[in-house]
Amino acid sequence: MRHNETRQVTLLSRIVNRIILFLYKWKGWRIEGHLPRNLKKYVIAGAPHTSNWDFVFFAGATKHERVQPNFMGKHTLFQGIMKNFMLDMGGISVDRTRKANTVEQMKEEFRRREELALVMAVEGTRSSDGKWKSGFYNIAQAAGVPIVPAYADNDKMIIGFGEPLVPSGNYGEDLLKLAEWFRSKLPDYDRFKVLEAQAKAIIEGRNDV
Repeated sequence: MRHNETRQVTLLSRIVNRIILFLYKWKGWRIEGHLPRNLKKYVIAGAPHTSNWDFVFFAGATKHERVQPNFMGKHTLFQGIMKNFMLDMGGISVDRTRKANTVEQMKEEFRRREELALVMAVEGTRSSDGKWKSGFYNIAQAAGVPIVPAYADNDKMIIGFGEPLVPSGNYGEDLLKLAEWFRSKLPDYDRFKVLEAQAKAIIEGRNDV
């Protein structure tokens, strides 16, 4: 899966992509499961987000799966000499000053592209206690695409992909399904315990985010 650009790919992006794949293989990361072969558009919900290296290894894993990962970035990063590099790396410009919000902008991106695998750090920040932001779900639901869960086990150096989940419209129930999958991979991981509790609280009406 590649982006839809027809222009020549920049030399810098070719070099960086090779470095990412080299680091992924050199560190000895392994893949558990696979990204869906029969789907061209989906949101990859990645957790936990504990380091700036997370994206490098997730990107390495997706490239190993022969999928071009995409990510959202502030529109100011897509200016001048950096524009083509950011596009080549899979970046999607999001302008928060526009009337259309992020969900609407991403819905349009999914509509106009033939292929799009959007990687999202669903916890939002590295300092998260484990609760997820709902943006990934809102985007997937608005765009009518499934969610592919993905976890990183830094101790065993494993990146795993789960089965796609089609949003039902019931955020709490769907979040619980995702939480149960993540906990099946790392049962004792505190952040995933928090995620499961968050989902149950939403279902019980004690939390709406």
